[in-house]
Amino acid sequence: MSMSAVSVAQPRYAQIKETIRRRIHAGDWPEGFQIPSEHKLLEEFSVSRMTVHRALRDLTDEGLLTRVQGLGTFVAERPPSMEVVELRSIADEIAARGNRHSCTVERLLAIPADTGLARRFNLPVGATLFHSVVVHRENDVAVQLEERWVNPSVAPAYLEQDFARQTPGEYLIRLEAAPQVEHVIEAVAPTDEIAALLEIPLSEPCLRVTRRTWVQKRVVTVAMLVHPGSRYRLGARFQLPPP
Repeated sequence: MSMSAVSVAQPRYAQIKETIRRRIHAGDWPEGFQIPSEHKLLEEFSVSRMTVHRALRDLTDEGLLTRVQGLGTFVAERPPSMEVVELRSIADEIAARGNRHSCTVERLLAIPADTGLARRFNLPVGATLFHSVVVHRENDVAVQLEERWVNPSVAPAYLEQDFARQTPGEYLIRLEAAPQVEHVIEAVAPTDEIAALLEIPLSEPCLRVTRRTWVQKRVVTVAMLVHPGSRYRLGARFQLPPP
C-alpha cells in the first residue's frame, strides 16, 4: 500500500495534526509561535470547526501546543532532552566554602500570570502563580538575587514557608521528583532595583542564570538568579566518558 493511500485513509483531524506537527518539527513554527486561528485553519484544510478543534485539542494534550485564553494557540516551550541534574541550593554552596549564609525575603505573594509567564508555564493568562524575591548573602555580602515564579499546583504551600530558614530552592528540591532542568546563562547589566538589592553600582556587570524545571511535562518553577560579577563564579567539574 502506498504512503498516499495510508494518508488518505487517515481521519481528517489526524491529517491536520500531522501537518501541524511537521511544521513544528521542521522549525517553520518555532517555540512560542502563535499558530493561525481555528477559522484560518478550517479555511486552509476545508474542514469543519469541530475537526480543527479536535486536532488542536489533541496536540495540546500531548504538550506540543499551549492554548492561552483570550490570546490564541502557541507552540509550547518544551523541556530540553537532557539527563536529570543535581540542583544545589545557594545555602549549600556557601556552607561548602565554610562561610555563613543569610537571606532577606523581599517579596512573597500570589500574582496573575502575564502573557510571557503564561507561555512559559503553559497556563492561561491570569492563572495564579506564586512569586518570590530573595536576596542571599555570604558573610553578610549580597551574592545572589533570586526571583522565582512557582506553579501552585505543584507547591500549594509555597507562600507559607519561612525562606529565612530554608531557601526556596531547598524547599522545591524536596517536592520535585526527578525534574528536567533548563539553564540559560547570560551576562547582563543590573537594573536600578537589582543594583539596590545587591548593593552594587549600576556599572557592575552581572551573571544571570535563568532556570526552568519540569516534572512530567508540567512546568514547576522559573527562577532568575542574578549574581554580581565580582562576587561569584560559575563552574562545573565532570568526567568525560571513555572514547
